[in-house]
Amino acid sequence: QVQLVDSGGGLVQAGGSLRLSCAANGRAVSSYRMGWFRQAPGKEREFVAAINWNGDNIHYADSVKGRFTISRDNAKNTAYLQMNSLKPEDTAVYYCAADVTRRYDSGSTNYDRPNTYYYWGQGTQVTVSS
Repeated sequence: QVQLVDSGGGLVQAGGSLRLSCAANGRAVSSYRMGWFRQAPGKEREFVAAINWNGDNIHYADSVKGRFTISRDNAKNTAYLQMNSLKPEDTAVYYCAADVTRRYDSGSTNYDRPNTYYYWGQGTQVTVSS
């Protein structure tokens, strides 16, 4: 059993930065890929970024490329999402997710599909004002 705890959200002005954290409790996730998704009001959950187990395979949604950086610290069982140059359209609840079914997966396929991931955090609100 894994519990993912998202944190770091908040209210920020356009152009500002936030760093989200996702701490995994109960079981090590260092051998598995992790991802970040977001969901704005009235919209479906969408892929933001994914990182494979050792960090050498990373993917981003086109809308966040060059502004967001995903990383992980396996010793701390934690993943991060550094968000820079935030825009009002980044406003959403952000969720981290862990795939614990494919150990040491390359992370090259299906990284943007929610059903790839087994455990989800509770979400953290990010609001960007214009």
